Amino acid sequence: MHRYSYKKGNLLMRKKKKFLGALSVGAGVIMILYFFFPLVSYHLYLSAAFAGNNIQAPLPQRFVLNGGSSIAGLFSSGISNVTGNYKDARNWFPQQRIGSDGSVQKVTEYEFSIPSQGINGKKVSAVDFDLSKHLVQYFTTSKSPAEKGTSVIFGHSTLPQWFDPENYMAIFANLHLLKDGDEIVLTVNGRSYKYSVYSISVMNSDDPNIFSQAYDNSYITIVTCTPPGTTWKRLVVRASLQEV
Repeated sequence: MHRYSYKKGNLLMRKKKKFLGALSVGAGVIMILYFFFPLVSYHLYLSAAFAGNNIQAPLPQRFVLNGGSSIAGLFSSGISNVTGNYKDARNWFPQQRIGSDGSVQKVTEYEFSIPSQGINGKKVSAVDFDLSKHLVQYFTTSKSPAEKGTSVIFGHSTLPQWFDPENYMAIFANLHLLKDGDEIVLTVNGRSYKYSVYSISVMNSDDPNIFSQAYDNSYITIVTCTPPGTTWKRLVVRASLQEV
């Protein structure tokens, strides 16, 4: 009869190797899911809203690679979520020149509301860049809201289940649920101006048309990131002044 014995040290080493192996596999799975999250999150949270809404140029129902959507774009989006400082609005569109005309803002701060989403009286700054403290009107897109021209307002989004109208880092998580005719209110120097949504679109993050201007009326353009939890594309909501 043979006798078998096990050394405690060898058993402990085998357990450590198994644990490290499982940890490596788990980390690999998490990384793969994270970098391809834009596609997954689109199907989970946005495709139904796009199907029943007026969103123009939505992300495709099937993932099709083209000039505006690529594997590289997905990976760069995932990396930027980790390394990019998207609390600073200047980093959203660095190619846009800031204060290039030397003019001074007539209104540096005002209030923003979307009644249908419970967003009420949130601060918009036209002179400060910190999106964790307020919304940001992109620099010199309008000297004074409610005058003729277009005020371009940037704000953060996140996963829809984390939507919080009181948290500037999650305030636009449900922006994709807006529809034609929904009301947006700007309050400037104590006076309220009511705008009506007329366009919702998805655009590339570097598309200069985000800043397009029209001067026949007063307009606002709201910009946030999409799909939720990424910086891959931009969800752009446009509204025109209807009532003072």
